[in-house]
Amino acid sequence: LQGIERYTGTIHQVGCTSVACDSNYLFGAAEAAARQADATVLIVGLDQSIEAETRDRVGLLLPGLQEELVSRVANASRGPTILVLMSGGPIDVSFAKRNPDIGAILWVGYPGQAGGAAIADVLFGTINPGGKLPMTWYPESYLTNVPMTNMALRADPISGYPGRTYRFYKGPVVFPFGYGLSYTKFSQKLIEAPPRVSVPITNSSVANSAMLTNAIRVTNTDCNMLSLGVHVDVENIGQMDGSHTLLVFSSPPAGKWAAQKRLVGFQKVHLAAGSRQRVTVGIDICKHLSMVDQSGIRWIPLGQHTLHIGDDIQRSIFVQRRN
Repeated sequence: LQGIERYTGTIHQVGCTSVACDSNYLFGAAEAAARQADATVLIVGLDQSIEAETRDRVGLLLPGLQEELVSRVANASRGPTILVLMSGGPIDVSFAKRNPDIGAILWVGYPGQAGGAAIADVLFGTINPGGKLPMTWYPESYLTNVPMTNMALRADPISGYPGRTYRFYKGPVVFPFGYGLSYTKFSQKLIEAPPRVSVPITNSSVANSAMLTNAIRVTNTDCNMLSLGVHVDVENIGQMDGSHTLLVFSSPPAGKWAAQKRLVGFQKVHLAAGSRQRVTVGIDICKHLSMVDQSGIRWIPLGQHTLHIGDDIQRSIFVQRRN
């Protein structure tokens, strides 16, 4: 509240007396305040009474009647409504995404003592947000197929287990891993990445093994010699200075234990409006293009790996054996 008051006058109204939000008796006053305001900022979410060590959440929705509060106040607001979410983990706010009365959603985690000022700076455009989500935000329905006792990452079509994390889960999401918007726009153009990589065999005792047809065990090669660079031009094509995080994902050749993709590198760059910068992301072949089998052994799959940069850039890299 104090952060926003640095920019403008405010009308403040409590909607719930606690995060549990087990009563709606204050909702009417919150709606009345929204009718008077030029813009409404709704701050909802969780706290450590809901999620903490030894205290697991049992659902992904906003606690109690918070969803009703958000919908009613957004409907009553005479101006734009901005939803600010405080939490350590993901929340299913699908209802807010579908609500045309909510113009923006800002996730702030659990901010520190200067958090109010930081939030206000973003709301009023002093700071251009450039963060990316560090986890997948699942819908509430995801929990029906994920027993708390099952920590497996890979999906199991036979049992209906959907898998965990962006690496293996292919179902619907509220927001994907790595998602984040900005007040400006950025374009990305792949400039250079090698089309082919040769992996040497340094262990002579396995050089002729039939197992090397599909993959090479990382202990049988010289990982210090195996790296590549991906060079991308990032341009700020909007009207505001801002930061952009370049995310590079990789998809391995298809296989039983293969993830659909994994983050293999990232680089953050700050660009003035209209400027461009070349960004290089280094990829360690043994670390980033390998996978672990059911026995805990790390292998480099041979064949076509695909790099993904943003939503529309893909580059194939063929990994082959070199004796």
